[in-house]
Amino acid sequence: MDGFGIRIEGLRKRYGEGDTAITALKDVNMTVAPGEVVGLIGPSGSGKSTLLKCLGAVIEPTAGRMTLGQEIIYDNGWRLPDLRALRRDRIGFVFQAPYLIPFLDVTDNVALLPMLAGRPNGEARKRAGELLEALDVGHRAKAQPSQLSGGEQQRVAIARALANQPPVILADEPTAPLDSERALGVVRILNDMARQFRTAIIVVTHDEKIIPTFKRIYHIRDGQTFEEPGKAREAPI
Repeated sequence: MDGFGIRIEGLRKRYGEGDTAITALKDVNMTVAPGEVVGLIGPSGSGKSTLLKCLGAVIEPTAGRMTLGQEIIYDNGWRLPDLRALRRDRIGFVFQAPYLIPFLDVTDNVALLPMLAGRPNGEARKRAGELLEALDVGHRAKAQPSQLSGGEQQRVAIARALANQPPVILADEPTAPLDSERALGVVRILNDMARQFRTAIIVVTHDEKIIPTFKRIYHIRDGQTFEEPGKAREAPI
């Protein structure tokens, strides 16, 4: 691997204090290279959502270290003064539901984050158009979210996640509402985008349809991660 897009070392998260404390993450260690898509699987309550929220700077870990690219963002405390800017500029999010803004058209849904980051409107919309074309939904650029199919909405959500060219994308159950064909299509897109933009992507999933497509998988159980042993598998997509 040529460096790390994501590196997590000894990450812990505890809720509460004393006898009522709950340890959600005990000792999490993960690496994801630039251009790589890695699966994260585990039963409900195993710590998947907590891990994504920590890495996405939504909640603060209790201890450990997190690195994005060459920059340590957390080392037993946040190392960046502006976590909102970190989430806006350095991390893309893809969720189970697309969460598109219903009163904005497709282009403006994708262009909004670059605009909020200070890019001129024309430049942001040009970037949005390029991503929509790359994801085969350029012909829907002026449509409203309600006019899109489920698969099209998820493609727009992926374009939005890529709009600020983040080094990291966190995808939480992105294929859960989709049928097999569309689910595998989303995985294919994520792999293509990872390679094209050198983005490190973590996909949290329970979806048995897509688990065989990952070349590397981390299992999380009882707040600890274990990389699946064996040779890397080629994705059948």
